Amino acid sequence: VPYPFPKDYTAQPLMEALTSHDTMVMFLALGTLLLAARVLGELAMRFNQPAVVGEILAGVILGPTVMGAIAPDFTGLLFPAAGSLPLVLDGFSILAITLFLLVAGIEVDLSVAWRQGRSALIVGILGIACPFALGFAAAWAAPQTLGAEAAAPPLIFALFFATALSISALPVIARTLMDLNLYRSDLGMLVVAAAIFNDLVGWIIFAFVLGMIPENTSQAHPVLLTISLTIAFTAFMLTAGRWLIHRSLPWVQAHTTWPSGVLGLSLGMALLGGALTEWIGVHAIFGALLVGVAIGDSAHLREHTRTIISHFISCFFAPLFFASIGLRVNFVQQFDLFLVLTVLAIACLGKIVGCTLGARYVGISRREAWAVGFGMNARGAMEIIIGLLALQYGLIGERMFVALVVMALVTSLISGPAMQRLLGLAKHPRLSDFVLAKAFLHPLQARKRFEVIDELAAALCATASLDPAPVQAAARQREELMPTGMGNQLAVPHARVEGLTLPLVAVGLSATGVDFDAPDGEPARIIFLILTPLRDNGTQIAILAEIARIFATPQAREKVLQVKNYTEFLAILKTERK
Repeated sequence: VPYPFPKDYTAQPLMEALTSHDTMVMFLALGTLLLAARVLGELAMRFNQPAVVGEILAGVILGPTVMGAIAPDFTGLLFPAAGSLPLVLDGFSILAITLFLLVAGIEVDLSVAWRQGRSALIVGILGIACPFALGFAAAWAAPQTLGAEAAAPPLIFALFFATALSISALPVIARTLMDLNLYRSDLGMLVVAAAIFNDLVGWIIFAFVLGMIPENTSQAHPVLLTISLTIAFTAFMLTAGRWLIHRSLPWVQAHTTWPSGVLGLSLGMALLGGALTEWIGVHAIFGALLVGVAIGDSAHLREHTRTIISHFISCFFAPLFFASIGLRVNFVQQFDLFLVLTVLAIACLGKIVGCTLGARYVGISRREAWAVGFGMNARGAMEIIIGLLALQYGLIGERMFVALVVMALVTSLISGPAMQRLLGLAKHPRLSDFVLAKAFLHPLQARKRFEVIDELAAALCATASLDPAPVQAAARQREELMPTGMGNQLAVPHARVEGLTLPLVAVGLSATGVDFDAPDGEPARIIFLILTPLRDNGTQIAILAEIARIFATPQAREKVLQVKNYTEFLAILKTERK
């Protein structure tokens, strides 16, 4: 067997390397992109929107749409169009999208789909069939109107467009259901199971579409071989591959450091799966997705490990990828209102009607069936990824790509509010939304129960411009009826106040403790004063329940007692809540 490498290494030319300037610009570009994406992603979540909205907006601002028009030299320096850096950034983008699909796969719970059985299958089938048929018919009848490139084969473009409208965004759907406190409900499980079926079938179809693209298969395999290998790999990963991973995880956890062992195994297998599907002739993301499904389906994968993998990728790779989308096109120049509205209308009509019909067929009431349809309508990151691949392979132009991005964002934004309105739900309140910075008292000056109530009420009223006298009287009266000491060093005096429109919460920390007549006899050191409107629709109960949940462990209570300021306290509220 001939030796595969030259024996005389010194005679070979050195591989081209990044210069010091290239390295500096690379880190500057990635750092700027990541920070902007994180800041705007967090800002989007403050307004109850998906983080991906802010992350893409970061790229739009830094890219040709905004900074490219205002300061083109700065944009050209940070994100050059020629040289080694575009290749490096493109490679990093491919890695980011591949690992993001690993996380999406891990979130797929096949057991949930199996438990829902016939109902999820029917909703899932109609949720794919209706948008697929509608999208295929529209793209076949008017490909140029819908943004197809002149050289794009009509059949492949129609299949792409139909598939793009069929796939839901499981991460967005799951997050929406959690925000509405529906994730563990029967309706929520049906939506999740149908979305799992949607994603698996949709991505398999899309893998076939990628295999049919001439530019993608010219250096790989014939189309039929590519499709056959894709089917074989899919079948293996969902059966024998899934079983092998399930059997090997206990050994990995027993003989490697946690969580490094499982994290290394997951990332390594995702990259190997991506390499295999890339060799087959479909994109690496499909291999990573199937690896994620196989890993996530194992009962041996601890929930904490699953969270670590998700956070590792979602906090670094995902923001960089979605921010880089805004660098690719000028969203103002390529925005076509007619095309955006057309794509949005076709997408919503097919998915909502199809899923609603499926839900009605399996016996779900009319309002809940429409809620299922709107819940499944969220597209999010999945549509953006599909659109980006189609743009790279020359199936669509930049106008169509912008329309798909807008459609994905709009459907994600309307999903939660539509379900909330249809089901008559109030958004689940969060304690951190109502705690006021100026009403965080550390340490409390008062030493007796009613004096503490007066001190906290005075701080709240000063912040909210309220008259303290009636507030203090209402809180004292409620305390006299029944003591509010919860035990475990917690007390929650509360009152309903006339004229208040939103809940207000003050927090006091006591070094010595205050007697609130708790069942365990222990003095309270963490004291919340909760003021709610006269008609609060259960907000007071929800806040009390969240306080009990967050501070259920001694570790959580001890963390709070060690804080030095409001910011540290708020950070604990958010981390312990998760």
